[in-house]
Amino acid sequence: MKIKLGLIFGGMSTENEVSVMSANSIFKNLDKEKYEIIPIYISKEGKWYQYNQLEEIKIDENSNNMEEIKNIIEYLQKIDLFFPVLHGLYGEDGTIQGLFELMKKPYVGCGVLASSVGMDKAYTKVIFEKANICQAPYIYVKKNKEQYMYMDKAFNEQEMSLEDVTKIVEKEIGFPAFVKPANSGSSVGIHKSKNKEELKEHIQYAAKFDRKILIEKGIQGKEVECAVLGNDEVIASCVGEIKPADEFYSYDAKYQNEASKTIIPADLDERISEEIRKLAIKAFKAIDGKGLSRVDFFVEDKTNQIYINEINTLPGFTKISMYPKLFEAVGIQYHELLDKLIDLVQE
Repeated sequence: MKIKLGLIFGGMSTENEVSVMSANSIFKNLDKEKYEIIPIYISKEGKWYQYNQLEEIKIDENSNNMEEIKNIIEYLQKIDLFFPVLHGLYGEDGTIQGLFELMKKPYVGCGVLASSVGMDKAYTKVIFEKANICQAPYIYVKKNKEQYMYMDKAFNEQEMSLEDVTKIVEKEIGFPAFVKPANSGSSVGIHKSKNKEELKEHIQYAAKFDRKILIEKGIQGKEVECAVLGNDEVIASCVGEIKPADEFYSYDAKYQNEASKTIIPADLDERISEEIRKLAIKAFKAIDGKGLSRVDFFVEDKTNQIYINEINTLPGFTKISMYPKLFEAVGIQYHELLDKLIDLVQE
């Protein structure tokens, strides 16, 4: 008897379109003999739709292929297992996972805690500091109306102006600095600041996506990624390197600029690659991860020092995404990877 598999995609985040691309790839590669696939689309406005076209996913809310689900809980109850492919807020941050937990339904991927901590870059850093995993120097601020709350390392708050924040960044971090919304994925809202004026502009821009903002020291070096798979027994893929077409791996560089390249495996000394693989597993376990994650690092050019950048608990699954490509490089094909992720739910 086939498993009724709910493939949930779209979502109310800035990554709705990326999620649809991921769902399309997963849908095409799932074993139709093993799973009765039930595609469910969540719109940017939060409406849930049953998707009836079972060849290729193309979103048109006025199409006959899509029918709005009126009683969501009742509809979801008939499904055996869920595969959420919701990147970003309301999908990767523990919210949809909490719904599954309340319904006592199994699902692919990290649980509520790991998802929420992994999504919030500010709190991920606290966990990684406790785990003694090296990170780039950073500053954490919160937007508070027209002012900002500067959070020191002991989480003491100090209200200050944007000008005061830039002075602290200049003194403690320097330039270039990366400005990031704490809760955002696919590099949405991230900018590289080379001076005080750019920094002010980029902080204000990041605040459009989240009131919590991280400002990190720019590391001159290789940008590398490692995929992990498992629950208690966790394996790591090889390490891949990102060669962005832009100054860094921005949203456009990831999804719209074909000049961006990936090198798998990365051109690194074997000792460094092995250390990255160990750190990826350590970071995954530190946040209480389950199922899958992709862990991103920098390797500094001059020193070969490894810095963890972030962990993605629901990484992209598009045809160009690093997570499936990294495992493919070590002999686990895309369709096999999907089977393994679903098997892990039932351990």
